Amino acid sequence: MVLDDAGLDILFRAARTPAAWNESPVTEETLHQLYDLVRLGPTSGNCCPARFVFLRTHDSRERLRPALSEGNVARVMSAPVTVIVAWDPLFFDRMDVLNPEPGVRSWFAADVGLAEETAIRNSTLQGAYLIMAARALGLDALPMSGFDAMMVEETFLHAHGWRANFLVNLGYADHGFDTPRAPRLAFDDACVMA
Repeated sequence: MVLDDAGLDILFRAARTPAAWNESPVTEETLHQLYDLVRLGPTSGNCCPARFVFLRTHDSRERLRPALSEGNVARVMSAPVTVIVAWDPLFFDRMDVLNPEPGVRSWFAADVGLAEETAIRNSTLQGAYLIMAARALGLDALPMSGFDAMMVEETFLHAHGWRANFLVNLGYADHGFDTPRAPRLAFDDACVMA
């Protein structure tokens, strides 16, 4: 099965990083639907290291404010939802549930460097799935860096032992503020056939 042009437009060609949000709320049901799609995306060895913290209230985003770079404060404070895309350094403790192959947990438990590299790479991948799943559900997504990861971890992730990767603001764009798409590299500038 191949997506038609309308589907490709929703996911890629017509999608834009929103400059402003309209007043439509993002429901808890929508966030559950979102995660139900995200969790189906492939990760290496089905390791699924990403963890997601959905900041849905003004108060929770206020707690995030001190960790944000100045240019990101308004973007976060105006968003209906901000997602902390995080990763679990001990993701391998769930491998007995996620991967039936014997000994998979020990690969990562015995090699901290491999575990961290795997967790960062695959949680980033899962964060990208979050953006695409959001678009598929009619949401707009604004991913961002520009925050103090240690502050985010201390404020929101410490109790779980998770680590911060990046942030994604979610909501419904106010298309009156849309801007043209920024340039992208052409195939010949970014790709090599070997």
